[in-house]
Amino acid sequence: MLVPALSLLSSIRSAFELYAQRSVLTVFILGFSSGLPLMLVFGVLSFWLREAGVSREQIGYFSWVVMAYAIKLFWSPLVDHCALPFLNKLGRRRSWLAASQCIIIVAIMAMASTDPQQQLHLMAAYAIALAIASATQDIAIDAYRIESAPGKQQAALAASYLAGYRLAMIFSSAGTLWLAAWFGGHQQNYQLTAWKSTYLVMAGFMLLALLNTLLSPEPQVQSSEVEASVSARTARLQEWLNTAIIGPFLDFFRRNGWNALLILSLIASYRITDVVMGVMANVFYVDMGFSKEEVASVSKVFGVIMTLVGAAVGGVLINSFGILRILLLGAVLSALTNLLFSYLSTQGHQLNLLIGVISMDNLSAGIATSAFIAYLSSLVNLQYTATQYALFSSLMLLLPKFLGGFSGGWVEVLDYDRFFMLTALMGLPAILLCLWLIKKTPQ
Repeated sequence: MLVPALSLLSSIRSAFELYAQRSVLTVFILGFSSGLPLMLVFGVLSFWLREAGVSREQIGYFSWVVMAYAIKLFWSPLVDHCALPFLNKLGRRRSWLAASQCIIIVAIMAMASTDPQQQLHLMAAYAIALAIASATQDIAIDAYRIESAPGKQQAALAASYLAGYRLAMIFSSAGTLWLAAWFGGHQQNYQLTAWKSTYLVMAGFMLLALLNTLLSPEPQVQSSEVEASVSARTARLQEWLNTAIIGPFLDFFRRNGWNALLILSLIASYRITDVVMGVMANVFYVDMGFSKEEVASVSKVFGVIMTLVGAAVGGVLINSFGILRILLLGAVLSALTNLLFSYLSTQGHQLNLLIGVISMDNLSAGIATSAFIAYLSSLVNLQYTATQYALFSSLMLLLPKFLGGFSGGWVEVLDYDRFFMLTALMGLPAILLCLWLIKKTPQ
């Protein structure tokens, strides 16, 4: 009994020493700074705008700002190969981190100083600046993380990054709603000062992220890689175009033939039903009379837990029945749970019903997401792992986010019950494509 106990203690001590390393803690804070801005330009912002009386159609158009995250690969070579000259003392990675974080802080403070009822166009401009700066920060963080430690430590860095990212997502969604309610004295009427104070608090937390960047070391790489000539950078850019854009697509079509078109269609359409519905989710909660505290507790915290449960269930089901069948199950469940929202829209302010609908929706989302990630991972060639997965991820978001921008206008015309039915019908292409691929794929 003594030997197993000593072995367990040794394993715990080794894990503690691993996750207590400076590089791991630094990446944890970077993960937090990566997850914080997203909700401030998407979910929470829509709640603020709706409370301020902004139309649902305009809020739908606001959702287009998050497309910056889907197209960030187009300026990633610039971030990857060039240091900012006015911050060259910080190094290539930290210069981009510091610059993007400064812009994020300024953009959040600018949003805090804006009245959406009077200056909606300015709010949109600041939100776009925040999204672009946040996407740029993500590029720099990925590069910093990969270069900060040898390969054997990358798993710990990735886990630390994801932990910080998920914590920030909860804090910037549920935490922001709780703060806005607290600053507003828990009153249900709209109070601009409460939202302004809340966004200033978020800017303060990004100041801590900037301080982390300034105090962290620049990753150590070979000097020849850092001090490359202009001609060498041009050559690398040409190589990037071949290996990151042309090569991965040619390889994908060579391996899959005409089925590649079906697969790409599935990737582009699989998340339409939940993304288009999700754009209007917070707006729907406001219109149904749910308070910020209720939404924070049910949708943001309890919903996250159910998503994790769904992801775990999805992993077990995939091992038993295969990826494509669970991919089909996820597509069906995503469409059906939107019908539950349609039913909720006819029942008024029913908190217990909201808990049930959110539970089912997030459980199905966890199953669908785990299956979809596994499917995307199965498609990549090991020679192009990162680039093909990044391209698939961008394709996964472009069409759903584009259609999501029109969701507010659809709600204005259809009302919520028929809008949620429409989003459920949007899941039919993904269901049919899953069935077709199951038929075409050898078992």
